[in-house]
Amino acid sequence: MIELGLRSRIELQRQGMRRRGLLSRKVEVKDARQTGDVLLDEALKHIKESEPTNTIQNWIELLSGETWNPLKLRYQLRNVRERLAKNLVEKGVLTTEKQNFLLFDMTTHPLVNPEAKQRIIKKVQDALLSRWVNDTQRFDKRILALVLLAHASDVLDNALTSLSDDEYELAMKRVRELLDLDPDVEAQKPGANEVLWASIAAFVK
Repeated sequence: MIELGLRSRIELQRQGMRRRGLLSRKVEVKDARQTGDVLLDEALKHIKESEPTNTIQNWIELLSGETWNPLKLRYQLRNVRERLAKNLVEKGVLTTEKQNFLLFDMTTHPLVNPEAKQRIIKKVQDALLSRWVNDTQRFDKRILALVLLAHASDVLDNALTSLSDDEYELAMKRVRELLDLDPDVEAQKPGANEVLWASIAAFVK
């Protein structure tokens, strides 16, 4: 949802006379042109065809591949994790292996390009330390989303383990500052992306 929002493919319904919170506003297609990414284009197609449309929270649940709603099967993405892993295999970041677990075989995707992982970790660390801007309007939107969603998924600590104690404490202090922000307020600032802040609100509420 965030990537579609940052690519200006979707937006939230316009505000009426009564102001509504980000999580209560429906998602609308702004630009139906394909992005070139299979998963993004499939998600965009579902959003365009949905009637009535859904909120950010609903779409996150439907498109994550982690929930099952028999009433909205046509709008749900299939095998999201496996398709994302396959995409990373094609890019040379992961590989595919079969592991035997007693009675059955399981497909796993070990990391084979640690440099790619380290580049992402460095971006996160730099954003919270050497390149900290203390202003969400100047923050790189994708890195901001990465930091907050990594925290919501309990994996942010993995990116900070190499820091010294003082650096770790400072980085986490800044993460808490970001978490304390009100998405509804941030979304109203000039240049803010409402879909980004609505998605953050859905995960860190």
